[in-house]
Amino acid sequence: MLDQVLKQFRLEIVTVNEVEDSFSSMVYKCGLRNGETVFVKIPYTRVKYERELAAYEILAGHVPIPQLLDYWAGDDNCPGAFLLSELKGHPLSEKASPEVAYQIGALHAAMHQIRPSNTIESGVIQNEFPHWHEFVEKQFYSFAEYVQEILDQDVFMASLHKFEQMKGKLPAPDGPSFVHMDFRPANIIVDEGQVSGMIDFESVRFGSTEIDFTKFHRDLLKGNPTLLNSYKEGYTSIRPMIDLEAVLPFYRFIDAFNSIGWSQKRGLEKNFAFYEANLRILKEPLQGVEVEK
Repeated sequence: MLDQVLKQFRLEIVTVNEVEDSFSSMVYKCGLRNGETVFVKIPYTRVKYERELAAYEILAGHVPIPQLLDYWAGDDNCPGAFLLSELKGHPLSEKASPEVAYQIGALHAAMHQIRPSNTIESGVIQNEFPHWHEFVEKQFYSFAEYVQEILDQDVFMASLHKFEQMKGKLPAPDGPSFVHMDFRPANIIVDEGQVSGMIDFESVRFGSTEIDFTKFHRDLLKGNPTLLNSYKEGYTSIRPMIDLEAVLPFYRFIDAFNSIGWSQKRGLEKNFAFYEANLRILKEPLQGVEVEK
């Protein structure tokens, strides 16, 4: 499939390397004969291709993202592909500075400022905001069948009970906003203390901002009040931030549950470390939960 895509883009390739930490698409870093570096991205499904294509148009000029150099609509064998410019730098590391955290907060808020409107074609990118809690519930239960296959039955039933309990205490959603749905350090590119931009838009939606803080908080901000405060300062320089303490426990819980289901769906053996990490997170709020039998 890669050879087929490269022929479509008519590239003079010198080197090709697969990019790690890409879970919903195949991504390749390509060195060209003229010395430039570009990326070829092949989403796993047609829906992801169409969603990402629309995202490049919506986000351009609002937040820093790779330039869409070319795209191919695919055929019966390929769902589609993108040719993207390189954002200089590397994925965000755990050694981020407060200055970088501030920039990321401002970047995140600028994306959340984008709202669906008559001037934005959002037919491909669904607006889930009007029925936000139903959307979250649908996602949760879509993974439940896979979670049930591998979790102890008592833990599984306690998880369902905890979900319903916590869902009922959520505040009103914040939006509608453009939400990344996978906003995590691996999708934020930093170069010498400056944020170059963000990548990967196959999961984006219009919805509530509350879902978009979970992974970034889990992977970087949790346990680091200095970075958290800097991030909040950057975010609130653009728009008000919701009460994170009111929503993070719920979204941290369902992210762990859904990630366990994802691990089973994609193959538990090769994703076992990810499964174990999320199982630990899932069990934290389940202590003392009683389930009717």
